[in-house]
Amino acid sequence: MDNNQIMPTEISIKNKKHMVKGNVIRAAVYARSKVIQLSTVDQERYYLIYYNNALIFGGKLDQVEKGTFIYKATQEGITIEFPHPILRALIPEGTVTIPNKSNLFSRLQLDYSPQEMVYILTTLDSFFEKEQLIKAIDKVFFHFRRNGKFLKSFQILQMLADFAPNFKSAQERLTAQEFSSYHHFYHSSSLPAILSKDPLYVELNCFKNRTNPEEQKCLEEIVNKQDGLVELLLWLENTEKLIGTKSIEKYTGRALRFMTMEEWMLILAQLNINPFRVLPDSESVINKMLQAGNYEKTALCLFRFINDLPASFNANLLIIWDHSDSTFVIEHFDEFIKLLQHLPHSEKTRRFEQKVFQCAEFLLKEHDLKTVYEQLSPIQMVIPGLEVMKKISEMVGLLENPDRMMELGDYYAEFKQFDQAIDCFFWEMELDPQNPAPVRKISKMYQSKGMIQEAAAYQKVLTQLTSNQETG
Repeated sequence: MDNNQIMPTEISIKNKKHMVKGNVIRAAVYARSKVIQLSTVDQERYYLIYYNNALIFGGKLDQVEKGTFIYKATQEGITIEFPHPILRALIPEGTVTIPNKSNLFSRLQLDYSPQEMVYILTTLDSFFEKEQLIKAIDKVFFHFRRNGKFLKSFQILQMLADFAPNFKSAQERLTAQEFSSYHHFYHSSSLPAILSKDPLYVELNCFKNRTNPEEQKCLEEIVNKQDGLVELLLWLENTEKLIGTKSIEKYTGRALRFMTMEEWMLILAQLNINPFRVLPDSESVINKMLQAGNYEKTALCLFRFINDLPASFNANLLIIWDHSDSTFVIEHFDEFIKLLQHLPHSEKTRRFEQKVFQCAEFLLKEHDLKTVYEQLSPIQMVIPGLEVMKKISEMVGLLENPDRMMELGDYYAEFKQFDQAIDCFFWEMELDPQNPAPVRKISKMYQSKGMIQEAAAYQKVLTQLTSNQETG
Protein backbone atom coordinates (compact mmCIF):
# COMPACT_ATOMS: atom_id res chain seq x y z
CA MET A 1 0.00 0.00 0.00
CA ASP A 2 1.19 3.49 -0.77
CA ASN A 3 1.42 6.48 1.58
CA ASN A 4 1.04 8.80 -1.41
CA GLN A 5 -2.69 8.10 -1.10
CA ILE A 6 -2.82 10.26 2.07
CA MET A 7 -3.67 13.93 1.56
CA PRO A 8 -2.16 16.60 3.84
CA THR A 9 -4.26 17.94 6.73
CA GLU A 10 -4.49 21.72 6.70
CA ILE A 11 -5.08 23.89 9.77
CA SER A 12 -5.92 27.59 9.71
CA ILE A 13 -4.39 29.42 12.67
CA LYS A 14 -5.71 32.76 13.88
CA ASN A 15 -3.18 34.55 16.08
CA LYS A 16 -4.52 37.95 17.16
CA LYS A 17 -5.51 39.51 13.83
CA HIS A 18 -3.12 37.43 11.77
CA MET A 19 -4.34 34.33 9.88
CA VAL A 20 -1.96 31.67 8.59
CA LYS A 21 -2.48 28.24 7.06
CA GLY A 22 -0.21 25.26 7.46
CA ASN A 23 -0.09 21.55 6.74
CA VAL A 24 0.33 19.15 9.65
CA ILE A 25 3.68 17.39 9.37
CA ARG A 26 3.90 15.78 12.81
CA ALA A 27 1.90 15.01 15.93
CA ALA A 28 3.36 13.88 19.23
CA VAL A 29 1.12 12.38 21.90
CA TYR A 30 2.32 12.44 25.50
CA ALA A 31 -0.32 11.09 27.90
CA ARG A 32 -3.16 13.65 27.96
CA SER A 33 -1.19 16.21 25.95
CA LYS A 34 -0.59 16.49 22.26
CA VAL A 35 1.76 18.61 20.17
CA ILE A 36 0.81 19.37 16.57
CA GLN A 37 3.55 20.68 14.28
CA LEU A 38 2.67 22.53 11.08
CA SER A 39 4.61 23.92 8.17
CA THR A 40 3.41 26.93 6.14
CA VAL A 41 4.07 27.70 2.49
CA ASP A 42 6.88 30.00 3.71
CA GLN A 43 8.45 27.06 5.59
CA GLU A 44 7.60 28.58 8.95
CA ARG A 45 7.03 26.10 11.78
CA TYR A 46 4.04 26.46 14.09
CA TYR A 47 3.37 24.33 17.16
CA LEU A 48 0.03 23.79 18.88
CA ILE A 49 -0.28 22.29 22.35
CA TYR A 50 -3.48 20.46 23.34
CA TYR A 51 -4.71 18.97 26.58
CA ASN A 52 -7.44 16.35 26.23
CA ASN A 53 -8.10 17.60 22.66
CA ALA A 54 -8.59 21.21 23.82
CA LEU A 55 -6.17 23.77 22.39
CA ILE A 56 -4.12 25.36 25.17
CA PHE A 57 -1.66 27.55 23.31
CA GLY A 58 0.60 27.71 20.28
CA GLY A 59 2.67 29.84 17.98
CA LYS A 60 5.61 30.05 15.62
CA LEU A 61 8.97 28.67 16.76
CA ASP A 62 12.20 28.92 14.82
CA GLN A 63 13.57 26.00 16.79
CA VAL A 64 12.56 23.70 19.63
CA GLU A 65 14.97 23.94 22.52
CA LYS A 66 16.26 20.77 24.13
CA GLY A 67 14.63 20.07 27.48
CA THR A 68 11.33 21.76 26.73
CA PHE A 69 8.04 19.87 26.81
CA ILE A 70 7.70 19.99 23.02
CA TYR A 71 11.16 18.45 22.70
CA LYS A 72 10.31 15.78 25.29
CA ALA A 73 7.01 14.96 23.59
CA THR A 74 8.67 14.44 20.22
CA GLN A 75 11.48 12.37 21.73
CA GLU A 76 9.62 10.32 24.36
CA GLY A 77 6.01 10.46 23.23
CA ILE A 78 4.22 8.60 20.47
CA THR A 79 5.17 10.50 17.34
CA ILE A 80 3.16 10.29 14.13
CA GLU A 81 4.54 11.92 10.99
CA PHE A 82 2.86 12.76 7.71
CA PRO A 83 1.71 10.87 5.68
CA HIS A 84 0.63 8.38 8.37
CA PRO A 85 -3.14 7.73 7.98
CA ILE A 86 -3.87 8.17 11.69
CA LEU A 87 -2.51 11.73 11.69
CA ARG A 88 -5.79 13.22 10.47
CA ALA A 89 -7.69 11.57 13.33
CA LEU A 90 -5.41 13.31 15.83
CA ILE A 91 -6.43 16.77 14.62
CA PRO A 92 -9.48 17.99 16.58
CA GLU A 93 -10.39 20.86 14.25
CA GLY A 94 -9.39 22.57 11.02
CA THR A 95 -9.45 26.16 12.31
CA VAL A 96 -7.96 27.28 15.62
CA THR A 97 -7.56 30.56 17.46
CA ILE A 98 -4.46 31.02 19.60
CA PRO A 99 -5.62 32.17 23.07
CA ASN A 100 -4.52 35.57 24.35
CA LYS A 101 -1.21 35.16 26.13
CA SER A 102 -1.84 37.87 28.71
CA ASN A 103 -4.87 36.19 30.30
CA LEU A 104 -4.03 32.54 29.57
CA PHE A 105 -3.19 31.64 33.19
CA SER A 106 -6.46 33.07 34.54
CA ARG A 107 -8.42 31.23 31.86
CA LEU A 108 -6.72 27.95 32.75
CA GLN A 109 -7.75 28.49 36.39
CA LEU A 110 -11.37 28.69 35.32
CA ASP A 111 -11.31 25.69 32.97
CA TYR A 112 -9.20 23.14 34.86
CA SER A 113 -8.51 21.81 38.32
CA PRO A 114 -5.42 23.29 40.02
CA GLN A 115 -3.45 20.10 39.49
CA GLU A 116 -4.39 19.96 35.81
CA MET A 117 -3.57 23.63 35.41
CA VAL A 118 -0.12 23.09 36.91
CA TYR A 119 0.56 20.17 34.58
CA ILE A 120 -0.58 22.28 31.60
CA LEU A 121 1.79 25.07 32.65
CA THR A 122 4.69 22.61 32.47
CA THR A 123 3.88 22.02 28.79
CA LEU A 124 4.21 25.71 27.84
CA ASP A 125 7.92 26.33 28.39
CA SER A 126 8.52 26.94 24.67
CA PHE A 127 6.26 29.99 24.81
CA PHE A 128 6.76 31.37 28.34
CA GLU A 129 9.85 32.04 30.43
CA LYS A 130 10.48 29.12 32.74
CA GLU A 131 10.80 31.41 35.76
CA GLN A 132 7.32 32.79 35.07
CA LEU A 133 5.87 29.27 34.95
CA ILE A 134 7.72 28.24 38.14
CA LYS A 135 6.35 31.30 39.92
CA ALA A 136 2.77 30.46 38.84
CA ILE A 137 3.14 26.82 39.95
CA ASP A 138 4.71 27.84 43.25
CA LYS A 139 1.73 30.09 43.89
CA VAL A 140 -0.63 27.10 43.60
CA PHE A 141 1.60 25.08 45.96
CA PHE A 142 1.57 27.74 48.65
CA HIS A 143 -2.18 28.21 48.28
CA PHE A 144 -2.80 24.54 49.12
CA ARG A 145 -0.25 24.48 51.95
CA ARG A 146 -1.69 27.59 53.62
CA ASN A 147 -5.11 25.95 53.54
CA GLY A 148 -3.79 22.75 55.12
CA LYS A 149 -4.25 20.65 51.99
CA PHE A 150 -0.91 18.92 52.24
CA LEU A 151 -1.61 16.05 49.83
CA LYS A 152 -2.60 18.47 47.10
CA SER A 153 0.35 20.72 47.82
CA PHE A 154 2.66 17.65 47.65
CA GLN A 155 1.17 16.68 44.30
CA ILE A 156 1.91 20.15 42.96
CA LEU A 157 5.41 20.03 44.44
CA GLN A 158 6.20 16.76 42.69
CA MET A 159 5.27 18.24 39.33
CA LEU A 160 7.28 21.36 40.05
CA ALA A 161 10.36 19.33 41.02
CA ASP A 162 10.04 17.23 37.87
CA PHE A 163 9.55 20.34 35.73
CA ALA A 164 12.42 22.29 37.29
CA PRO A 165 14.96 19.82 38.72
CA ASN A 166 17.44 22.65 39.29
CA PHE A 167 14.97 24.60 41.42
CA LYS A 168 16.54 23.90 44.84
CA SER A 169 13.59 25.14 46.83
CA ALA A 170 11.29 22.52 45.32
CA GLN A 171 13.80 19.71 45.91
CA GLU A 172 14.30 20.77 49.54
CA ARG A 173 10.56 20.98 50.21
CA LEU A 174 10.03 17.45 48.85
CA THR A 175 12.13 16.03 51.67
CA ALA A 176 10.56 18.22 54.38
CA GLN A 177 9.17 16.43 57.42
CA GLU A 178 5.61 17.64 56.76
CA PHE A 179 5.54 15.68 53.47
CA SER A 180 7.35 12.53 54.61
CA SER A 181 4.19 10.42 54.84
CA TYR A 182 3.13 11.40 51.31
CA HIS A 183 6.65 10.80 50.03
CA HIS A 184 6.54 7.31 51.54
CA PHE A 185 3.07 6.64 50.09
CA TYR A 186 4.10 7.53 46.53
CA HIS A 187 7.29 5.50 46.69
CA SER A 188 5.97 2.37 48.39
CA SER A 189 2.35 1.95 47.31
CA SER A 190 1.01 -0.01 44.36
CA LEU A 191 -0.08 1.76 41.21
CA PRO A 192 -3.80 1.04 41.83
CA ALA A 193 -3.49 2.52 45.33
CA ILE A 194 -1.84 5.69 44.03
CA LEU A 195 -4.32 5.84 41.17
CA SER A 196 -7.21 6.21 43.62
CA LYS A 197 -5.52 9.28 45.11
CA ASP A 198 -3.76 10.82 42.12
CA PRO A 199 -4.92 9.65 38.65
CA LEU A 200 -2.94 12.30 36.77
CA TYR A 201 0.33 11.37 38.48
CA VAL A 202 -0.14 7.68 37.70
CA GLU A 203 -1.09 8.33 34.09
CA LEU A 204 1.93 10.57 33.46
CA ASN A 205 4.35 8.17 35.13
CA CYS A 206 2.91 5.12 33.42
CA PHE A 207 3.17 6.85 30.07
CA LYS A 208 6.75 7.87 30.74
CA ASN A 209 7.63 4.29 31.76
CA ARG A 210 5.30 2.47 29.37
CA THR A 211 8.01 0.03 28.27
CA ASN A 212 7.72 -1.52 31.75
CA PRO A 213 5.03 -4.26 31.65
CA GLU A 214 3.34 -3.20 34.91
CA GLU A 215 3.14 0.48 33.93
CA GLN A 216 2.08 -0.46 30.44
CA LYS A 217 -0.81 -2.57 31.68
CA CYS A 218 -1.93 0.15 34.09
CA LEU A 219 -1.75 2.78 31.33
CA GLU A 220 -3.84 0.63 29.00
CA GLU A 221 -6.53 0.30 31.66
CA ILE A 222 -6.55 4.08 32.16
CA VAL A 223 -6.78 5.09 28.51
CA ASN A 224 -9.33 2.35 27.83
CA LYS A 225 -11.76 4.40 29.88
CA GLN A 226 -10.72 7.76 28.47
CA ASP A 227 -9.40 7.98 24.92
CA GLY A 228 -9.81 5.23 22.37
CA LEU A 229 -7.38 6.89 19.99
CA VAL A 230 -4.52 6.94 22.53
CA GLU A 231 -5.34 3.33 23.36
CA LEU A 232 -5.00 2.51 19.65
CA LEU A 233 -1.69 4.38 19.41
CA LEU A 234 -0.30 2.46 22.39
CA TRP A 235 -1.28 -0.80 20.74
CA LEU A 236 0.30 0.18 17.45
CA GLU A 237 3.48 1.20 19.27
CA ASN A 238 3.90 -2.37 20.48
CA THR A 239 3.95 -4.26 17.21
CA GLU A 240 4.78 -7.57 18.85
CA LYS A 241 1.18 -7.62 20.12
CA LEU A 242 -0.17 -7.59 16.60
CA ILE A 243 0.35 -11.29 16.02
CA GLY A 244 -2.97 -12.46 17.41
CA THR A 245 -5.96 -12.30 15.08
CA LYS A 246 -8.35 -11.62 17.97
CA SER A 247 -6.28 -8.62 18.99
CA ILE A 248 -6.38 -7.26 15.44
CA GLU A 249 -10.14 -7.76 15.31
CA LYS A 250 -10.55 -5.91 18.61
CA TYR A 251 -8.48 -2.92 17.56
CA THR A 252 -9.99 -2.84 14.10
CA GLY A 253 -13.24 -1.93 15.83
CA ARG A 254 -11.42 0.82 17.72
CA ALA A 255 -9.70 2.10 14.59
CA LEU A 256 -12.87 2.37 12.53
CA ARG A 257 -14.18 4.97 14.99
CA PHE A 258 -11.47 7.32 13.76
CA MET A 259 -10.68 6.33 10.17
CA THR A 260 -11.86 4.43 7.13
CA MET A 261 -11.22 0.73 6.60
CA GLU A 262 -8.94 1.68 3.71
CA GLU A 263 -6.79 3.83 6.03
CA TRP A 264 -6.68 1.07 8.64
CA MET A 265 -5.56 -1.40 6.00
CA LEU A 266 -2.75 0.99 5.11
CA ILE A 267 -1.64 1.21 8.75
CA LEU A 268 -1.52 -2.58 9.08
CA ALA A 269 0.48 -2.73 5.86
CA GLN A 270 3.04 -0.32 7.33
CA LEU A 271 3.46 -2.80 10.18
CA ASN A 272 4.03 -5.62 7.66
CA ILE A 273 0.71 -7.20 8.54
CA ASN A 274 -1.14 -8.42 5.47
CA PRO A 275 -4.61 -6.84 5.79
CA PHE A 276 -5.93 -9.11 3.06
CA ARG A 277 -5.23 -12.11 5.26
CA VAL A 278 -6.39 -10.78 8.63
CA LEU A 279 -9.35 -8.51 7.77
CA PRO A 280 -12.47 -10.31 6.49
CA ASP A 281 -13.85 -7.07 5.00
CA SER A 282 -10.70 -6.21 3.05
CA GLU A 283 -11.89 -7.83 -0.18
CA SER A 284 -15.17 -5.91 -0.12
CA VAL A 285 -13.18 -2.68 0.32
CA ILE A 286 -11.11 -3.57 -2.75
CA ASN A 287 -14.27 -4.39 -4.71
CA LYS A 288 -15.79 -1.01 -3.87
CA MET A 289 -12.62 0.79 -4.93
CA LEU A 290 -12.67 -1.00 -8.26
CA GLN A 291 -16.38 -0.30 -8.76
CA ALA A 292 -15.59 3.39 -8.20
CA GLY A 293 -12.97 3.22 -10.95
CA ASN A 294 -9.97 3.67 -8.63
CA TYR A 295 -7.90 1.05 -10.44
CA GLU A 296 -4.43 2.46 -9.87
CA LYS A 297 -5.15 3.32 -6.23
CA THR A 298 -6.37 -0.24 -5.72
CA ALA A 299 -3.23 -1.58 -7.34
CA LEU A 300 -1.08 0.39 -4.89
CA CYS A 301 -3.05 -1.14 -2.03
CA LEU A 302 -2.35 -4.67 -3.26
CA PHE A 303 1.20 -4.45 -4.57
CA ARG A 304 2.96 -4.72 -1.19
CA PHE A 305 1.33 -8.12 -0.59
CA ILE A 306 1.11 -9.26 -4.18
CA ASN A 307 2.94 -12.51 -3.33
CA ASP A 308 0.62 -13.31 -0.44
CA LEU A 309 -2.88 -12.64 -1.70
CA PRO A 310 -5.74 -15.15 -1.39
CA ALA A 311 -6.73 -16.74 -4.70
CA SER A 312 -10.09 -14.95 -4.49
CA PHE A 313 -8.28 -11.72 -5.42
CA ASN A 314 -7.23 -13.01 -8.86
CA ALA A 315 -10.33 -11.64 -10.58
CA ASN A 316 -9.58 -8.21 -9.12
CA LEU A 317 -5.99 -8.42 -10.34
CA LEU A 318 -7.24 -9.06 -13.86
CA ILE A 319 -9.50 -5.99 -13.65
CA ILE A 320 -6.56 -3.89 -12.48
CA TRP A 321 -4.41 -5.06 -15.38
CA ASP A 322 -7.15 -4.39 -17.93
CA HIS A 323 -7.82 -0.84 -16.70
CA SER A 324 -4.36 0.41 -15.70
CA ASP A 325 -2.79 3.02 -17.93
CA SER A 326 0.38 1.87 -19.70
CA THR A 327 2.41 4.63 -18.01
CA PHE A 328 1.32 3.32 -14.60
CA VAL A 329 2.22 -0.22 -15.63
CA ILE A 330 5.72 0.89 -16.63
CA GLU A 331 6.19 2.82 -13.36
CA HIS A 332 5.33 -0.32 -11.39
CA PHE A 333 6.54 -2.92 -13.87
CA ASP A 334 8.12 -5.27 -11.32
CA GLU A 335 4.89 -5.36 -9.31
CA PHE A 336 2.85 -6.04 -12.44
CA ILE A 337 5.14 -8.93 -13.36
CA LYS A 338 4.26 -10.46 -9.97
CA LEU A 339 0.59 -9.63 -10.55
CA LEU A 340 0.60 -11.50 -13.86
CA GLN A 341 2.01 -14.59 -12.17
CA HIS A 342 -1.27 -14.92 -10.26
CA LEU A 343 -3.40 -15.15 -13.41
CA PRO A 344 -4.31 -18.23 -15.48
CA HIS A 345 -2.11 -18.81 -18.55
CA SER A 346 -5.12 -18.79 -20.88
CA GLU A 347 -6.10 -15.33 -19.69
CA LYS A 348 -2.59 -14.03 -20.21
CA THR A 349 -2.19 -15.03 -23.84
CA ARG A 350 -5.70 -14.00 -24.87
CA ARG A 351 -6.08 -10.65 -23.15
CA PHE A 352 -2.68 -9.05 -22.62
CA GLU A 353 -1.36 -8.49 -26.12
CA GLN A 354 -2.80 -5.00 -26.43
CA LYS A 355 -1.58 -3.81 -23.01
CA VAL A 356 1.99 -4.95 -23.63
CA PHE A 357 1.82 -3.29 -27.05
CA GLN A 358 0.78 -0.02 -25.36
CA CYS A 359 3.67 -0.35 -22.91
CA ALA A 360 6.12 -0.87 -25.76
CA GLU A 361 4.67 2.13 -27.59
CA PHE A 362 5.12 4.28 -24.49
CA LEU A 363 8.69 3.11 -23.82
CA LEU A 364 9.81 3.66 -27.40
CA LYS A 365 9.06 7.36 -27.00
CA GLU A 366 11.76 7.64 -24.34
CA HIS A 367 14.24 4.81 -24.98
CA ASP A 368 16.11 3.08 -27.78
CA LEU A 369 14.89 -0.21 -29.17
CA LYS A 370 17.39 -2.46 -27.36
CA THR A 371 16.59 -0.84 -24.00
CA VAL A 372 12.87 -1.33 -24.55
CA TYR A 373 13.39 -4.98 -25.36
CA GLU A 374 15.47 -5.47 -22.20
CA GLN A 375 12.88 -3.72 -20.03
CA LEU A 376 9.99 -5.77 -21.38
CA SER A 377 11.80 -9.10 -21.61
CA PRO A 378 10.78 -10.26 -18.07
CA ILE A 379 7.18 -10.36 -19.25
CA GLN A 380 8.06 -13.27 -21.56
CA MET A 381 8.60 -15.45 -18.50
CA VAL A 382 4.98 -15.04 -17.40
CA ILE A 383 3.32 -14.43 -20.78
CA PRO A 384 5.23 -16.52 -23.35
CA GLY A 385 4.42 -16.28 -27.04
CA LEU A 386 3.25 -12.65 -27.20
CA GLU A 387 3.30 -11.34 -30.76
CA VAL A 388 4.38 -7.90 -29.63
CA MET A 389 7.55 -9.33 -28.06
CA LYS A 390 8.28 -11.27 -31.23
CA LYS A 391 7.98 -8.04 -33.23
CA ILE A 392 10.31 -6.13 -30.93
CA SER A 393 12.81 -9.00 -31.07
CA GLU A 394 12.68 -8.92 -34.88
CA MET A 395 13.14 -5.15 -34.84
CA VAL A 396 16.30 -5.52 -32.74
CA GLY A 397 17.61 -7.99 -35.32
CA LEU A 398 16.82 -5.61 -38.19
CA LEU A 399 18.83 -2.76 -36.65
CA GLU A 400 22.07 -4.25 -38.02
CA ASN A 401 20.67 -5.10 -41.45
CA PRO A 402 20.70 -2.04 -43.78
CA ASP A 403 19.02 -4.06 -46.54
CA ARG A 404 15.81 -4.40 -44.51
CA MET A 405 15.22 -0.82 -43.35
CA MET A 406 11.77 -0.79 -44.99
CA GLU A 407 10.66 -3.64 -42.73
CA LEU A 408 12.05 -1.93 -39.67
CA GLY A 409 10.31 1.31 -40.68
CA ASP A 410 6.99 -0.54 -41.00
CA TYR A 411 7.42 -1.92 -37.49
CA TYR A 412 8.18 1.54 -36.10
CA ALA A 413 5.10 2.88 -37.85
CA GLU A 414 3.00 0.14 -36.27
CA PHE A 415 4.20 1.30 -32.84
CA LYS A 416 3.45 4.92 -33.85
CA GLN A 417 7.12 5.89 -33.69
CA PHE A 418 6.88 8.01 -36.81
CA ASP A 419 10.22 9.79 -36.58
CA GLN A 420 12.14 6.50 -36.38
CA ALA A 421 10.03 5.14 -39.24
CA ILE A 422 10.86 8.20 -41.38
CA ASP A 423 14.58 7.67 -40.72
CA CYS A 424 14.29 4.08 -41.95
CA PHE A 425 12.38 5.09 -45.09
CA PHE A 426 14.88 7.90 -45.79
CA TRP A 427 17.64 5.32 -45.69
CA GLU A 428 15.81 3.20 -48.23
CA MET A 429 15.02 6.22 -50.41
CA GLU A 430 18.70 7.16 -50.56
CA LEU A 431 19.68 3.62 -51.52
CA ASP A 432 17.04 3.47 -54.25
CA PRO A 433 16.06 7.02 -55.28
CA GLN A 434 13.73 5.84 -58.05
CA ASN A 435 11.64 3.58 -55.83
CA PRO A 436 8.32 5.30 -55.01
CA ALA A 437 7.53 2.97 -52.05
CA PRO A 438 9.69 4.69 -49.37
CA VAL A 439 8.54 8.12 -50.60
CA ARG A 440 4.92 7.05 -50.27
CA LYS A 441 5.58 5.84 -46.72
CA ILE A 442 7.42 9.05 -45.75
CA SER A 443 4.47 11.12 -46.96
CA LYS A 444 2.12 8.94 -44.92
CA MET A 445 4.29 9.28 -41.78
CA TYR A 446 4.30 13.07 -42.01
CA GLN A 447 0.54 12.99 -42.45
CA SER A 448 0.24 10.84 -39.31
CA LYS A 449 2.35 13.41 -37.45
CA GLY A 450 0.00 16.17 -38.58
CA MET A 451 2.71 17.81 -40.71
CA ILE A 452 0.53 18.48 -43.74
CA GLN A 453 2.98 20.63 -45.71
CA GLU A 454 5.78 18.05 -45.46
CA ALA A 455 3.35 15.27 -46.37
CA ALA A 456 2.23 17.26 -49.45
CA ALA A 457 5.83 17.91 -50.48
CA TYR A 458 6.65 14.19 -50.53
CA GLN A 459 3.38 13.49 -52.26
CA LYS A 460 4.58 15.73 -55.08
CA VAL A 461 7.88 13.82 -55.19
CA LEU A 462 5.88 10.57 -55.34
CA THR A 463 3.75 11.91 -58.17
CA GLN A 464 6.87 12.93 -60.12
CA LEU A 465 8.49 9.52 -59.59
CA THR A 466 5.35 7.71 -60.69
CA SER A 467 5.08 9.95 -63.76
CA ASN A 468 8.73 9.32 -64.67
CA GLN A 469 8.23 5.56 -64.42
CA GLU A 470 5.15 5.70 -66.64
CA THR A 471 6.82 7.84 -69.35
CA GLY A 472 10.02 5.82 -69.12
